[in-house]
Amino acid sequence: MAKALLGPKEYIEKVIEDVKQKSSGEPEFIQAVEEVLPNLEPVLAMHPEYIRMNLLGRFVEPERQIMFKVSWMDDEGEVHVNRGYRVQFNGAIGPYKGGLRFQPSVNLSVMKFLGFEQTLKNSLSGLAIGGGKGGSDFDPRGRSDEEVMRFCQAFMTELYRHIGPDVDVPAGDIGVGAREIGYLFGYYRRIKGAFENGAFTGKGLQYGGSLIRPEATGFGVVYFCNEILKHENDTIEGKTIAASGFGNVTWGVCRKATEMGAKVVTLSGPDGYVYDADGVNTEEKFNYLVEMRNSGRDKVEDYADRFGAEFFPGEKPWGRKVDIIMPCATQNDIHLEHAKKIVDNGIKYVCEAANMPCTNEAVKYMQENKVIIGPSKAANAGGVSVSALEMAQNSMRLTWTLEEVDQKLHQIMSNIHKNAKDAAEAYGFGYNLVAGANIAGFDKVAKAMAAQGEY
Repeated sequence: MAKALLGPKEYIEKVIEDVKQKSSGEPEFIQAVEEVLPNLEPVLAMHPEYIRMNLLGRFVEPERQIMFKVSWMDDEGEVHVNRGYRVQFNGAIGPYKGGLRFQPSVNLSVMKFLGFEQTLKNSLSGLAIGGGKGGSDFDPRGRSDEEVMRFCQAFMTELYRHIGPDVDVPAGDIGVGAREIGYLFGYYRRIKGAFENGAFTGKGLQYGGSLIRPEATGFGVVYFCNEILKHENDTIEGKTIAASGFGNVTWGVCRKATEMGAKVVTLSGPDGYVYDADGVNTEEKFNYLVEMRNSGRDKVEDYADRFGAEFFPGEKPWGRKVDIIMPCATQNDIHLEHAKKIVDNGIKYVCEAANMPCTNEAVKYMQENKVIIGPSKAANAGGVSVSALEMAQNSMRLTWTLEEVDQKLHQIMSNIHKNAKDAAEAYGFGYNLVAGANIAGFDKVAKAMAAQGEY
């Protein structure tokens, strides 16, 4: 006799409980799963075969988790040992695709949460790429170029076995910029003995990189936010934006927001945040963000000293009264107490530029109080989208102009917003882009997994 199927709600609860048991020491991964799965209940009600196939149970388990030793020598001759990771989460719709993060906070939980989110994000992009993520607990800050190069070469000695243009295509992330990508790809080319530049994205323009790739995540968030404002019969022109961080994403947000007539008034770092009432909106200020990032000092106070902005040590910018909130730094930057300040200030829009920058409690509170949230898996998909465009250019051995890449990015972000909106409305969530992004991202992957077999 066939075993009776669980109902959609009970099945989701069972899968979440299984994740909690199997991944009990991985809070970020559990948080990501708990954020996504409840939104899928109406999808499972429409597709009971997904329950029979235990599709969710398969969806939340990475296809491959690779962890390896990275030993390298510093300039003083001391040997250090770090841990390297690559989580190839889901390859049902294309080769694994996702960045490498070099940061002391990197662990398996962070890698799995990022790979899980990346799977949905890449699906939303409409491009043929699966989800993955990798990195190391190595900290490049304060290290010489030679030390970073030695680490990258040691890291690639293992990673090269698991990547390739049609297998897994890494890119940069926190702590991995143009310098690191250059060292990583250079050693990959040396080991493989072939110019497989499609095995990496975020490369330099001289060896297969794409125009506007460094700015792409920030540009995409602003484009996505503008789609939200258009839906609300509003415009981004004249709006003030509170952003966090001062890295590539924030830099891209500042540039595109300025171009579209908005003004970023805050930046943040580990030491606190700055408020610039005039806005981060000149070429001198944009260039100084790059200088700050490359300095390795990791102090946003440097910006306040340079431009006479206000500096608030040890604080976050979420208490400022602005029009739009754009967290651009790292996960769980906005907690419930920050969400309450955002609501109290009457802020209507939160667009997530970082990965999972709001806790689940913060998201719930803001949504209950009519704040419109552009979820990270949709809003910050611009970076991976231009990475996929870089892969396409590499495959065709050609280079598109800046205008061509920017136009394609703008169209991708418009499509992501429309698909998330349509999915939310189709399944009874109204204009809830968090639910819509989860459903639309899952739908494509689920259909591909189902079509490819049950095991």
